[in-house]
Amino acid sequence: MNAPPILTDRRQLARNRARARRDSLFLHDIVADEFQTRLEMVKKSFTKPAIVTGMPDFWAGFMPGARIVADNEVLDLTPGAHDLVIHALSLHWANDPVGQVIQAARALEPDGLFLCATFGGETLAELRAALATAEIAVTGGLSPRVLPMGEIRDLGALLQRAGLALPVADSLTEQASYRDLFALMRDLRHMGEGNALADRLRQPTRRAVFDRAAQEYAAAHPLPDHRIAATFEIIFLSGWAPHESQQQPLRPGSAQVSLARVLGDKSDQIPH
Repeated sequence: MNAPPILTDRRQLARNRARARRDSLFLHDIVADEFQTRLEMVKKSFTKPAIVTGMPDFWAGFMPGARIVADNEVLDLTPGAHDLVIHALSLHWANDPVGQVIQAARALEPDGLFLCATFGGETLAELRAALATAEIAVTGGLSPRVLPMGEIRDLGALLQRAGLALPVADSLTEQASYRDLFALMRDLRHMGEGNALADRLRQPTRRAVFDRAAQEYAAAHPLPDHRIAATFEIIFLSGWAPHESQQQPLRPGSAQVSLARVLGDKSDQIPH
């Protein structure tokens, strides 16, 4: 099997996260509230939780007693040790997201729950387009600047590949407003979400690129008061470690009532 491509410079990612500021982690607040709501709907007590995260200081307060695990390529999780594993808004930086979900699934005991939140493909679509248009116009080339993120169908498929039962994938879209492109980029740095792509440009970008991008952005995505809109799509994934108590699909041929009977036999109305 081929190794997954190296997408993320983990050392740069660690430096970016070290500069994160609590007052800019509003997306983590939103995700934490969503997780809490979903856990309350489950109506099950979890006594052995683990949280995989790149922001340990924030998530340590979410569920007192939970084991906080760094989102390294190899997760520090013991197979079958947890009844709940949460992957908290860091899967988008994984070089091997399939492997991350599989490792989390293996750490669950039977009937344990996996919850994940990660950024989806619509995230920062406005910024990606503005930067690409500006860089091509100013330099004639294009360099990686915004992390590519998965679509909900592809991310949902990870649950089945990991062998999780009752898989569910859904999304939440949040729109934030900023004074301009420079304010947005500054906030992304304060979130710890600056450019950590392995193939990123390693030399300073010409100011003209950012000035042109700011103009493109403001023209394409204006808000009242001369502000701009930024989209964040958050995809939530959930699945359960298989257990005999869970609802199972019927075996083929085991139905007690025919489909024709349910729908009403209308064979005499069909022309021959």
